[in-house]
Amino acid sequence: MSMLHILHTNDLHSHLENWPTILKEMELYKQQLPAEDDLLVMDLGDHLDRSHIYTEATEGKGNVLLLNQAGYDYVTIGNNEGITLSHQQLESLYEEADFQVVIANFFDTEGNRPSWVKPFVIHETSFHRRIGIFGVTAAYDDYYKQLGWHVTDPLEAAAEVVHQLSDQVDYLICLAHVGRSHEEELVSRFPAIHLILGAHTHHQYPDNFKIQETSLAAGGKWGQFLGVAQVAFEKTGPVTSTRLIDVQNSPLHTSKENEAASQHWQIEGEQLLSGPVFYNEKFLKASLQQATNLSDRLGDALLSYTGADCALYPAGLLLTNLDTGDVSSKAMHDLLPHPINPCVVTLSGAELIEAYQVAQNNKWPTLEVRGLGFRGKQLGKLLFRNFEKREDAYYVNNRALELKEHYQLVTVDMFTFGYFFPRFKELPKTYFMPETIRDVFVAYSSQDKN
Repeated sequence: MSMLHILHTNDLHSHLENWPTILKEMELYKQQLPAEDDLLVMDLGDHLDRSHIYTEATEGKGNVLLLNQAGYDYVTIGNNEGITLSHQQLESLYEEADFQVVIANFFDTEGNRPSWVKPFVIHETSFHRRIGIFGVTAAYDDYYKQLGWHVTDPLEAAAEVVHQLSDQVDYLICLAHVGRSHEEELVSRFPAIHLILGAHTHHQYPDNFKIQETSLAAGGKWGQFLGVAQVAFEKTGPVTSTRLIDVQNSPLHTSKENEAASQHWQIEGEQLLSGPVFYNEKFLKASLQQATNLSDRLGDALLSYTGADCALYPAGLLLTNLDTGDVSSKAMHDLLPHPINPCVVTLSGAELIEAYQVAQNNKWPTLEVRGLGFRGKQLGKLLFRNFEKREDAYYVNNRALELKEHYQLVTVDMFTFGYFFPRFKELPKTYFMPETIRDVFVAYSSQDKN
């Protein structure tokens, strides 16, 4: 009896230190594949992450090359592909792809589907089974719109595809970069889906995990696991088994070989980013515990770029000092590797005082942060620029704060998602995209404002 085999990855985030072992595991699996069986290789998105210098230097096209070399067949995109690249960068990202991108809920702002996207495919196996494959990605539509894209509700998009495909295929697969809770909704609403390959929330499922009659599989994050699904087409219907290969503890894992490959990608990225972007006239120092001339430069850059009244940002964004002399793109990537965008929040004087009080929490400076675009370790002291407290009074740009007056506060997008400053989530705000805080720093520093 012929079987369909599926190898899948998700949320690699350019952790290329695990990639050589993943390739070895894939190659071994292919070598052991029975001649009568078929194999498909899929990625569930967030393969790239601009915090890695190779990804940054190649604008993600280096990641596409890696997927080509590994023989991937179908991929969907995550928010790292979708909203950390400019419109043009994403438009050209898959020009050389040897695989098909499938996303059912992705359009431009005029409602057209990009030429490089298909909502679904019907893949026919060598043993004449029709496999429906569609993708959905998380609907951060407020962000996508600013980049010229429109992402619809993934569940509504899934409803259209399932209705269209369920009678045409023998087996239906959803590539879901939507997170665990949405995967469970997909199961409850669309029992016609046989297999959901999940991503986005960096979760993993036990082997052979099912909800009702739908199999679910997800491999955590950073290439720590390679997913395997096997589908046997029996007379009573398809039977699916799923498991994860532990990449980091694989007998094929060779530290020296992986380190050599990682160093190769690192060096290539450094060479591509070796050119100078501005001249720095004086040494600028970073500190987690206090404001410095370097953090002041970042604050001034944010204020200048956005025209805001005052700024709020964490000292932990700044990962290195900045030496005098020519500053390269590589040095700037080392300093500010985060795919984080500026955001201007409109708030009253009273709300600004509340934000200041929240920022004084002693837990922030030593808090270890993972995710939200932050690629440092500790958050560091929360710093204000053009806002200060003098004795019992507050000042914005040296003017006494008025409680009912409205102010423009520029901050980092990670502070608007609800965890750090819950009120920011509900307040009016404007995100600046695709420019990152690194882009803003470079633009300001290039204006001879040392």
